[in-house]
Amino acid sequence: MIGVIGGSGLYAMDNLDKVSERVIDTPYGACSDAIITGEIQGVPVAFLARHGRGHRLLPSEVPYRANIYALKQLGVRYLISLSAVGSLNEAMKPLDMVLPDQFIDMTKRRDSTFFGAGAVAHVSMAQPICPIVSDALARAVALAGERNEACKDLVLHRGGTYVCMEGPQFSSLAESLWYRSMGAHIIGMTNMPEAKLAKEAQIAYATLAMVTDFDCWHPGEAHVTADTAIANLMKNASRAQTIAALAIELLGKEQPVSPSHTALQSSLITQPADMAATVHERLKLLWGG
Repeated sequence: MIGVIGGSGLYAMDNLDKVSERVIDTPYGACSDAIITGEIQGVPVAFLARHGRGHRLLPSEVPYRANIYALKQLGVRYLISLSAVGSLNEAMKPLDMVLPDQFIDMTKRRDSTFFGAGAVAHVSMAQPICPIVSDALARAVALAGERNEACKDLVLHRGGTYVCMEGPQFSSLAESLWYRSMGAHIIGMTNMPEAKLAKEAQIAYATLAMVTDFDCWHPGEAHVTADTAIANLMKNASRAQTIAALAIELLGKEQPVSPSHTALQSSLITQPADMAATVHERLKLLWGG
């Protein structure tokens, strides 16, 4: 199964067949919303609105652990994150799309691991994005440009660093300039700890980031507001759905093996046999036990 997490403005997938809703209980509580399952060209898909339908959850309130755990329970092996971002780079303009390959985590108040409380693991985040899923998204963008008139003018940037801030406020000017000095290219509020948890769950994860604004660093552009960000995101929403559907077809047909699928092989410090029964029961899903 292939998972899609929709961010701000993306609360449903319009092109799903055989649609049903799944309310899933996890050891980490409830998900952001019911998970919508269905098919695209025969490929099973699970869609989850990150902020809930109606956008009810702040970035810091999103139950990231429950979301990833529930998708894992459904059998998701590849996960596409659709996310709104601000640009920290002159070349990445509003309405462009970016496939980041690195993250800087500036969040402060979020549970960022499934481990602890009786089990220890240290998962490598040197390569936080699955290059195979990211490549499928890049190929999907190219296909969309060939097949869909609305996607012909789409500008895609491959690679870049996404800095994830706590929010919910947007950056101060000093912060925005600081993030630029770090070498970050885009800024958002939601892909951490989502990407970390996906790696711990051995799910191949990639982000399709949609640029909505220039944050507040750009001397020639208006400072970001929620209204302008959402307005630009909605202009890209249908294109994002087209691209996601094409990427799902590619991944469903190819079913590639990702390094993320075996991320725990070299990461577990506490071996399953040494875990208490309750801890083992909570975590065994992550490694397929």
